[in-house]
Amino acid sequence: MADNNAELVFLPLGGLGEIGMNLALYGYGPAKKREWIMVDCGVTFPGPDLPGVDLVLPDIEFVREQRDNLKAMIITHAHEDHFGAIATLWPGLNVPVYASPFTAGLLEAKREYDSWMREIPVTIFKGGDTINVGPFTVEGVPVNHSIPEPMALAIRTPLGNIVHTGDWKIDHAPTLGPKTDEARFRAIGDEGVLALMCDSTNAMRDGVSPSEDEVSASLRKVIENAEGRVALTTFSSNIGRIRSIAKAADEAGRQVLLLGSSLKRAVAVARDLGLMEGVKPFVDEDEFGYIPRDKVVAILTGSQGESRAALAKLSRDEMRNVALAAGDLVVFSSRAIPGNEKAIQEIKNGLVEQGVHILTDGEALVHVSGHPRRNELKQMYEWIRPEILVPVHGEAQHLTAQKELGEQSGIAQVPRVRNGDMLRLAPGPAEVIGHVEAGRVFKDGKLIGGFDEMGIGDRRKLSFVGHVSVNVVLNSKFEFSGDPDVVPIGLPGFDDDDEKMEDVLFDAVLGAVESIPRSRRKDLGMVKEAIRRSVRAAANECWGKKPVVTVFVNKLG
Repeated sequence: MADNNAELVFLPLGGLGEIGMNLALYGYGPAKKREWIMVDCGVTFPGPDLPGVDLVLPDIEFVREQRDNLKAMIITHAHEDHFGAIATLWPGLNVPVYASPFTAGLLEAKREYDSWMREIPVTIFKGGDTINVGPFTVEGVPVNHSIPEPMALAIRTPLGNIVHTGDWKIDHAPTLGPKTDEARFRAIGDEGVLALMCDSTNAMRDGVSPSEDEVSASLRKVIENAEGRVALTTFSSNIGRIRSIAKAADEAGRQVLLLGSSLKRAVAVARDLGLMEGVKPFVDEDEFGYIPRDKVVAILTGSQGESRAALAKLSRDEMRNVALAAGDLVVFSSRAIPGNEKAIQEIKNGLVEQGVHILTDGEALVHVSGHPRRNELKQMYEWIRPEILVPVHGEAQHLTAQKELGEQSGIAQVPRVRNGDMLRLAPGPAEVIGHVEAGRVFKDGKLIGGFDEMGIGDRRKLSFVGHVSVNVVLNSKFEFSGDPDVVPIGLPGFDDDDEKMEDVLFDAVLGAVESIPRSRRKDLGMVKEAIRRSVRAAANECWGKKPVVTVFVNKLG
């Protein structure tokens, strides 16, 4: 029975307006006493605009404020953009976590690999299971995606039912289950669905996504026709793809090597769960050099241009036991995530310089997305028949494309929602009733904090203009006690006249101090600022840029 003052709300703190960092909250109850569940807790990855940052995480300050009312964290699947922030953010929440065996296994494998991670107790919850969490009854519904054990969530509340799709597609011939459960979605639709929160990643693409089985057949031909070594890069969690490659290699009379720690961890978890049955054991890295070129296939990490991944190291010829040569083939069995294009291109260029051939999904069917295209979205609408459609999981263009598709399909309410918008689903029409801070925090080494806290702005500035450190010691008469120390870092070595930049700046320090009457040098703060300004001006005159300048002035006696 619904409380007369109760509301049902949806609050995304990540994933709406971006690809990655998915985190959604569902709340039920009166405005000042809502109970919440969190669906997914993901990360995104930093670009060059965030120098030194390891991970980008959602800002969950709002969740911390509601911690006593947060009943559970439920994870739809084990992709980093859906579960990658759990290890960092869960300790501050300490709530029950529900996830599939594969997701739980990957979390534990991460903990064994990263000594800083705390153990996170996980209650196993998978497609077909139902749990009761506060006022919410949550059912896992099997869907197909590019990872083992993904699921959508049917969330039942006193004010109506919600379907949260997670990541999904309709694939009638997947290489690894499950299939998207049409019968269950139809039955849920028959119950009546208030709101559908639906994946928008491919909402701009017509038709249906090709089947993984078609990709497997294409990869088999690629491997069979290759004359030299074959290296294929894909997402480490795409166990179905890895199985397909391994079986194709075996049929072609080739042995398989795994390269990359994340790939090995994911395969180990899959093997423990029985998902690698029928796949022959993989060879060790130190065996690579002894296997004939036409008898080996390497599956490796680095499809997104990660500089420390196996593929990047191969492109730089930095691996101890493994190398490629002219005539070998590298297959990108993946698609570039927006923002990674430049890094991927650098790797391709490095491989081409070695005489290695490149094959991408633009040239052959070597990859297929795990997300629904427009005809699949319309199919889901027909199964579910929601009163409200909320496009999620995508940048603005993807969300807008699905909003338009939903409206064209006759769905009555398709509100515009972005990160931080609190959407009231019931009672009454769907309406944004408020906004909470939905920013980002940054993991940098062992520390986590905001943009300013982590010094990212200063670090970015330093990367453009460098730094000059100046140390000046004055004697009792306020004259130089020895030569000033001038240390430029990240500046050009010489100016246009071939004078050392260090000497130019040294002269600027001398000039700044000597221009100040000795009687006024008692004000060390003023001397310090005069030196700083003089050094910046001298650098700007000969270089055209003003470095960050740190000045130390001390007096003896």
